[in-house]
Amino acid sequence: MKKLFLFVCIVALTVSTNAQVKTPAPSPAQKIEQTVGLTDVTLEYSRPSMRERTIFGELVPYGKLWRTGANKNTMITFSDAVEIGGKTVEAGTYAIFTKPSAEQWEVYFYSDSNNWGTPQKWDDTKVAAKVKAQVMAMPMDIQSFTMTFDDVTRDSAHLGMLWENVYVGVPLKFNTDTAVSASIDKVMGGPGANDYYQSAVYYLESGKDLNKAKEWINTAIEKRADAFWYYRQKSLIYAKSGDKKGAIAAAEKSMAMADKAGNAAYVALNKKSLAEWKNMK
Repeated sequence: MKKLFLFVCIVALTVSTNAQVKTPAPSPAQKIEQTVGLTDVTLEYSRPSMRERTIFGELVPYGKLWRTGANKNTMITFSDAVEIGGKTVEAGTYAIFTKPSAEQWEVYFYSDSNNWGTPQKWDDTKVAAKVKAQVMAMPMDIQSFTMTFDDVTRDSAHLGMLWENVYVGVPLKFNTDTAVSASIDKVMGGPGANDYYQSAVYYLESGKDLNKAKEWINTAIEKRADAFWYYRQKSLIYAKSGDKKGAIAAAEKSMAMADKAGNAAYVALNKKSLAEWKNMK
């Protein structure tokens, strides 16, 4: 009976120790996802509130680096390269830091997004882009710090920041036309060498129409004659179709090219196949 009582006490103590009171976060987190043209942009930040405080110049001092929100760093992620302040910012995740003043803000896109707050040691080499953005007065108070994507077009947007009675917008430029033009050229130009190559290999490995596989592998080689692995697959296709002469010719070509490229693995593969095929009657 005493053991049972002791067990119950231990369970009760464990439950009471693990129990936690949950309350709302004073600066709740927000995540925004926006597609601009063909680029996906994700923004994650926390939203402190005014709570009858003077924000800019007091809570957020002028001329000092600010984390641009609360809690963990404000982070923005681009799926493709963008242009900010005339500089190319590669695809990836960046922390957003700002240095507010009454007339304008300096806005930094920082490649190290793993800090909590501002970095202990600032590294200029990690600044992917830096821009100056003018402060615009708002006709009312914005109680919670707010970030937005404004004026979204197919190739541009403004990253907006609002709090107290100010708005700051940072222009972002997207390479939509370049991406679309490349896509159009690829589709309108027809399948590429690798498309034909992959199709031919699939037909070979799946035991499908070998005549079609021959057609496709030869077209792939016409489009890219420097790929020794293309010739390797051609030799296998021809061998499987019963064309020993064609298989040997393709394997010899593949082996010579692989040897020139310093690829010993392909040299060995072709040498083994050639020994087998040349001994076939």
